Amino acid sequence: MTGKRILLFGYGGHGKHIAQGLIEDGFTLKIVENSAEYFDRARNDGHLDVEQIDVTNDALLKLLEPQKFDQIVCVMQDEHLNVFLTLSLRSLFKSSYIIAISDSIHTTKKLKMAGANKVIDMYEVSANKIYNILKRPVATKILEGFVHNTHGITLREMLIPEGSFLHGVMTDTLDMSPYGILLIGLIDEELGHKFEFITTGINHKLDSGDTIVCLGSKEKLEAFEMLIKEEKSL
Repeated sequence: MTGKRILLFGYGGHGKHIAQGLIEDGFTLKIVENSAEYFDRARNDGHLDVEQIDVTNDALLKLLEPQKFDQIVCVMQDEHLNVFLTLSLRSLFKSSYIIAISDSIHTTKKLKMAGANKVIDMYEVSANKIYNILKRPVATKILEGFVHNTHGITLREMLIPEGSFLHGVMTDTLDMSPYGILLIGLIDEELGHKFEFITTGINHKLDSGDTIVCLGSKEKLEAFEMLIKEEKSL
């Protein structure tokens, strides 16, 4: 796999780390940025093959000759721009393999509709990592120490009360990213009083009386717990 040429759009939060990992793994990388700030950051970090262009300009995209790269990775900091770019690239370069990065389930759906061959949902990746850790008893003990001692991160169980906005919501449509916390699993009373990891692939319907388990900072967890106790607006 090493030696493949990757065209990376975006050098924001995720893009910076992705670029570093690709280079460490031996990929040949070209970085394209819309933002002058992130373009300068990429150059200052030592990347030599970096261009700053208006990624909404089809003529400029064609000059990059994306079809000559093995894969295209779209990870623009602005999620709306990332969706637009993915749509433009798919329209212009039918056979190119496009990977897009998403921070929410709603953006993931948009990127798939825009024509990305693969969408990496960072929320799902995080949930699966935690799921894999929790499956191993020894690692669970390590995680317990981590969540209680690292930057105020902790786990919390929350009972969904009557009238909550979560009542009747399906888990695959629930976007937790605006709240800054991660949904790990739940006790779905309809399936019996049994804990289910959110990564098992089952689409759960949340009901009042169910218990959800979330990971996050103490402050954000408390704020979300207060929010779910508010009655849903009619």
